[in-house]
Amino acid sequence: MSVSRKPQHFDVIVVGAGISGIGSAYHLRHQCPGKSLLVLEEMESFGGTWLTHTYPGVRSDSDLYTFGYRFKPWTKAPIASAEEILHYLGEVIFENDLDRHIRYNHHISAANWSSKDKQWSLECTRKDTGETVHFTTNFLWMCQGYYEHAKGYTPEWEGMDKFRGQIVHPQNWPDDLDLTGKEAVLIGSGATAATVAPAIAPDCKHLTMLQRSPTYFIPDYNANDLADTLRDLEVDETWIHEIVRRQVLAKMAEFTHLSVEQPELVRDELLAGVRAFLGPEYDMEKHFTPRYRPWQQRVAFVPDGDLFKGISSGKVSMATDEIDCFTEKGIRLKSGEELEADVIITATGFNLCVLGGIHFSVDGEPVDFSKTVTYRGMMFTGVPNLVWVFGYFRASWTLRVDIVGDLVCRLLTHMKKKHARSVEVAFPPGDEDMELLPWMDADNFNPGYLQRSMHLMPKRGSKPEWQHTQDYWTEREELPRLDLDSPEFVYK
Repeated sequence: MSVSRKPQHFDVIVVGAGISGIGSAYHLRHQCPGKSLLVLEEMESFGGTWLTHTYPGVRSDSDLYTFGYRFKPWTKAPIASAEEILHYLGEVIFENDLDRHIRYNHHISAANWSSKDKQWSLECTRKDTGETVHFTTNFLWMCQGYYEHAKGYTPEWEGMDKFRGQIVHPQNWPDDLDLTGKEAVLIGSGATAATVAPAIAPDCKHLTMLQRSPTYFIPDYNANDLADTLRDLEVDETWIHEIVRRQVLAKMAEFTHLSVEQPELVRDELLAGVRAFLGPEYDMEKHFTPRYRPWQQRVAFVPDGDLFKGISSGKVSMATDEIDCFTEKGIRLKSGEELEADVIITATGFNLCVLGGIHFSVDGEPVDFSKTVTYRGMMFTGVPNLVWVFGYFRASWTLRVDIVGDLVCRLLTHMKKKHARSVEVAFPPGDEDMELLPWMDADNFNPGYLQRSMHLMPKRGSKPEWQHTQDYWTEREELPRLDLDSPEFVYK
């Protein structure tokens, strides 16, 4: 194994070449063209989630007019396949000459901040050669996502070792898995399960979708009437993108507001959408009526109602129950029923990963992010010159990529004007005794992956600036007006 002699230095290093990293690199190149940039990506190519996930039918669960960037018009159907999203990201890289800034196959193991040198030192391993390489940077822009790419989350159920068939997690889908004529059980009720089910059902002898509790869905056809009308009128695609983007955001805002203010109304509308596919005799109460109010967990879009068409056709059936144990032939439920299966697919979520699992330290002292407090969900007390892009759950993730990108570029420009080499966030006078709370209010948003890993996440304060509010509609107004000389920012 060879070791690089001298670290290479860059003004800004972006970690990750997925949708967050590519967008952030774009904003830096366009808003701070004088800054040297490096994008470090662990995988062999760009795309992040859309490269990692190869399970059948993989697609977005939110529309591409808002999941896409504000600066790059989306011209296809609102819900897109992974292949289409990767093509879109590739165009952004090509059109903006970003490829020369990206280095693939670079695994970052450690990052140390030096207060003396006012810079980060990164230790990396090149996965293609095994070489250890080092970089230094003035500023770290963390865009590596929020879950562990290598392995999905599968609970440990009694008897799993006895099952004579194959157990597969969608995040590690085998290339050679043949479901033709097989009895399959798909465990899960979220967006992944709703995507996989209609994609594999035609091949299976039969597919049973097993869920512990129901989820909300929005079934609708995969088109945008306004976009189609504007295209018929030969309106420029840049205009179409902006107009439709605003339309979608307005509808999202209304939906989010009603979910809190009139949850029963929203619940009834969502259930009516599903019932329209399944008919009046279907047991909606058991299989599709969640115990929580809308938007306490993510609501997945089901394009053209494909999941529910599979149920109506008889190719897919629902089982709402808890697992007692695995058996040689399948799964025994707590009700006593046994589901026989040749293949069991565990669409049971993922493992949340805080800042890529990198070992962070400040002046040699390890950073425990669970003991830091977040500033607007993107900076952390005691950690200088670092921003984390963590998107929205109730709106498209990429919306935050754009507005955080604007803020970081403005912050870098402000630091240059102040002749400051470092910036960190700290409680201003009067806030030192502020109550500290878990990263996310469980009554606000409570998916399993977040609840399982809340102890790893930074704390939030009781004031809005010391938390990730998940409120895009407020942040899009507040972040551009943020006073970078407010007492929360400490420059040196």
